[in-house]
Amino acid sequence: MKAYLEPSEVDQLEKAATCLRDELLIRLLFHLGCRISEASSLRVEDIDFGQKMVTVLHLKSRLMLSCSHCQARLGKSHRFCPRCGLAVTEPVARAHESIKRRTLFLDPATLEMLRDFIQRDKTKGLIFGINRHRAWQIVRKCAERAGLPNLINPETGKMHAVSPHRLRDAFAVMAVQRDDSTDSIRMLQEQLRHASIATTMRYRKVAGKELKDWYSRLWEKENNG
Repeated sequence: MKAYLEPSEVDQLEKAATCLRDELLIRLLFHLGCRISEASSLRVEDIDFGQKMVTVLHLKSRLMLSCSHCQARLGKSHRFCPRCGLAVTEPVARAHESIKRRTLFLDPATLEMLRDFIQRDKTKGLIFGINRHRAWQIVRKCAERAGLPNLINPETGKMHAVSPHRLRDAFAVMAVQRDDSTDSIRMLQEQLRHASIATTMRYRKVAGKELKDWYSRLWEKENNG
């Protein structure tokens, strides 16, 4: 059982695509480490070919709860209001949306593929023009054609088909494997736009390698003696 895709498996996934659009989608998700919502919202004007940069837009929506008596902020588990002390029966729910932008660098080969796709399809506005569900279908079908197995969620232990988010994971794991210094982890946090460094640090536990190396070192002296 595997938790993450190897770069060679992402390459197989790309080759299993039946059109340039699908191949480009898979490649961008991996090479940028972006979310599917960010990739699907990419527009032609977001690409700066001269500076080799891509501006991605992330719309985050969350539900905010407040007390119906005093409007104090509530958590999902609150049964009594922390301000007025009254029982929480029907909290007021409001949707809160925030828009975040960040600029990411992109490698020359992927940029050239992106330029070719835009020129060939005479693309204007949205580059891909597909929703999240369609993108998920594309990645899953390519994984099936490539013969890639389902992946295990390291946190829940459940098996899942290869999805767009697994490409984001694959990018993060590859980055940590190649350089797990403090500076590199912080740059990875910025690339992935994680609010907390703790979220990024989870990728250091790649397949238990860190724990395995630590445990092996404990017995090196005895084995060598």
